[in-house]
Amino acid sequence: MTFPRLGVIGAGQLARMMVAPATELGINLRLLAQDSEDSAAQICDYFLGDPSDSAAVLKFARTCDVVTFEHEQVPQSVIKNLESNGIKVYPRSDAFIFSQNKVEMRKKMDELQLPNPQWQEYDGDAVTLSFPLIAKTITGGYDGRGVFVINSQSELEALHKEIGKTLLLEQKLNFTSEIAIMVARSPHGQAATWAPTWTVQEHGICTTTVTPAPELSTSLATAAAEIALKIAQGISLVGVMAVELFQVGEKLIVNELAMRPHNSGHWTIEGSLTSQFEQHIRAVLDLPLGDTSLTSTWAVMGNILGGEKSDMYRPYLHLMARTPALKFHHYRKEVRLGRKIGHVTLLGDDLVELRNEVQHALDYLSGAVDE
Repeated sequence: MTFPRLGVIGAGQLARMMVAPATELGINLRLLAQDSEDSAAQICDYFLGDPSDSAAVLKFARTCDVVTFEHEQVPQSVIKNLESNGIKVYPRSDAFIFSQNKVEMRKKMDELQLPNPQWQEYDGDAVTLSFPLIAKTITGGYDGRGVFVINSQSELEALHKEIGKTLLLEQKLNFTSEIAIMVARSPHGQAATWAPTWTVQEHGICTTTVTPAPELSTSLATAAAEIALKIAQGISLVGVMAVELFQVGEKLIVNELAMRPHNSGHWTIEGSLTSQFEQHIRAVLDLPLGDTSLTSTWAVMGNILGGEKSDMYRPYLHLMARTPALKFHHYRKEVRLGRKIGHVTLLGDDLVELRNEVQHALDYLSGAVDE
């Protein structure tokens, strides 16, 4: 056996964070990038091409032993073209669809008898759900995009006319918190989960995560792992997947799936014995999976969002002196208002202190505070 070349379609920050574990494992990583300035293309071998161009993607894939993804914006036709040409690609198209199409995902959760909200497709016909409700675009939404709170029939009709496509309607849940759990599965069926994570959302964007999810009962933590493992088995997942859940009292309801490394798993780089990025590489190459145990009592991760500051290097002077244990991950993306440009992680035993220090770092990096 020789060290394989792993191809990644996409060259954003998720691909960038695969570079270190791939290097440590001696795996040759190659990316399909759309621009030489893409986050991961700055530090890794890449091939320029459009992920929606079947010919370009196939040309790229033929230079690799296995191909995987760092985003969902790859048409099913492109993935199926790779498979029909004998390319080993994970997750496969018949699994990946559940992170690309929200209606297909809802149908699959019903088939697997997993907890769904009430839902329906809407194309201008009768509404069976009560208002207020949630309307979603069926494909393409992320970070709060394509998700709308609808209070009346007239609002729904106006949105449908504006979007011009069939919508997914879901029951609006009065949830206690939002939880995510990462799961990995290999081609030969080995699977592993990490501790459930509490995700703090603002305007649809995850700003902070806390792991393990505080105040989540042992029974619900076990239920989250069981849901994730059942989905992974039921769709024949290969790779890492994030399962986003709503906690409604003592119940968990499936929200969405992401079939790749995910923002809610960034804490695993320092906070787990095996990061989600290393685990994804192990899984798609069918290597034995790593230990997902936590390395500390708590792991708090904060997303650095673009703000008034454009200089992201000078803040190190203050933050590293104030909090020496703080870990920084900059994606080297252009700073834009509200854009995820990096994250910080802090581990320890005092959750209040950890959250305060992470929040201070985020405020300082964004320019909200200057001392």
